[in-house]
Amino acid sequence: MEALERFFLIRERGSSVGTELRAGLVTFLTMAYILLVNPQILSDAGMPVADVTVATALGAAAATLLMGLYAKFPFAAAPGMGLNAYFTYGVVKGLGVDWRFALTAVFVEGLLFIVLSYGGIRTLILKAIPPPIKLATTTGIGLFLALIGLKNAGLVVDSPATLVQLGVLHAPLPLLALAGLVLIGALMARKVKGALLIGIGVVAVAAWGMGLAQAPRTWVSVPSLPRETFWAFDFSQVLTGKFLTVMLTFLFVDVFDTAGTLLGVGRIGGFLTPEGELPGAGRGFMADAVGTTVGAVFGTSAVTCYIESAAGVEEGGRTGLTAVVVAGLLLLSLFFVPTLAAIPPVATAPVLVVVGALMMGGARELDWRRMDDALPAFLTIALMPFTYSIANGISAGIVSYAALKLLSGRPREAHPVVYVLAALLVLHYATGGAA
Repeated sequence: MEALERFFLIRERGSSVGTELRAGLVTFLTMAYILLVNPQILSDAGMPVADVTVATALGAAAATLLMGLYAKFPFAAAPGMGLNAYFTYGVVKGLGVDWRFALTAVFVEGLLFIVLSYGGIRTLILKAIPPPIKLATTTGIGLFLALIGLKNAGLVVDSPATLVQLGVLHAPLPLLALAGLVLIGALMARKVKGALLIGIGVVAVAAWGMGLAQAPRTWVSVPSLPRETFWAFDFSQVLTGKFLTVMLTFLFVDVFDTAGTLLGVGRIGGFLTPEGELPGAGRGFMADAVGTTVGAVFGTSAVTCYIESAAGVEEGGRTGLTAVVVAGLLLLSLFFVPTLAAIPPVATAPVLVVVGALMMGGARELDWRRMDDALPAFLTIALMPFTYSIANGISAGIVSYAALKLLSGRPREAHPVVYVLAALLVLHYATGGAA
């Protein structure tokens, strides 16, 4: 136990081993849906579900383990929910190519990611992001999390007339989600340790007992390593324009998803400097890059730092031990897929909403009276949930920030890298790119 204290600097960061273990469990339960959703999405590209399930767990575990042991952050990583959709619907179905083509692009992107991370280029990008965008990123991610939670709870549903609308509040699932939300809020107000985890457990058991979700019939299954997707690369087209475009798009989205999440969750955990920088960010990028490469080898889309890490941070996780716990549970989960599948989205939905609320604090630090700062910040906040993409929000913020600083006669207030990024982003979107 003392060795853990020394290696992870647990006491120095104001935490305890028990808190780190609990935080890791909360993060895992909040993000475990990816073990089920990612294989479903990639199966639409023709990939075998069983193989992708194992690849998802292994890629996520590799990145998260490095995040804990190397970067020593309490952050988890897994295949990104925007990146897997682009993989299937943008590349495989959109371009009419085989999934091996897309998987090869992810692998090459991961290798390039490692080179950029080692060279410090990504850290330079992170430092260059303007303070208003950094503050807005935290708030935007909070709204994004809340939207996911409200959707999973059935409290917000789609509408052909108004895009979104209120769900049927008297239906059992929304009522159960509201009850879980109130329960977690009350427990947190009373400063009960493990409030988020208690909420997940109570709602899950209630859903099973009420017949709203299928309780696990079997608790354990024996996994097997991927067969069809392991090292299933097609390098025959790596020098074509189509391949380079796909690979660079994966890289672009991965850069901004990771940067945004590191900043947003890092701020919640108190890891940012007064200048808004994240010490050790380069190591975090490296962990993400290795996870992407390992995941591609086994057969899954690009890995990125997960916004659900905020749940564990709010539970008190402050060291890499939290991430190590998540990594261990990801590997262990391969034996408990039936149990994980039985935890309904309604059980984790209240947690996402609560964490979203906790991430609103950054908005009050923005100077809303200065439009050259306020408008880019607002676009960053608004476009994350409205376009279901962290990368789109940050992109809008950077481009508008650069444009307004130039047009308002304050060009020196923006880092030179911001103008380079803005130009590249404009080119990316102008040529049909999307995040």
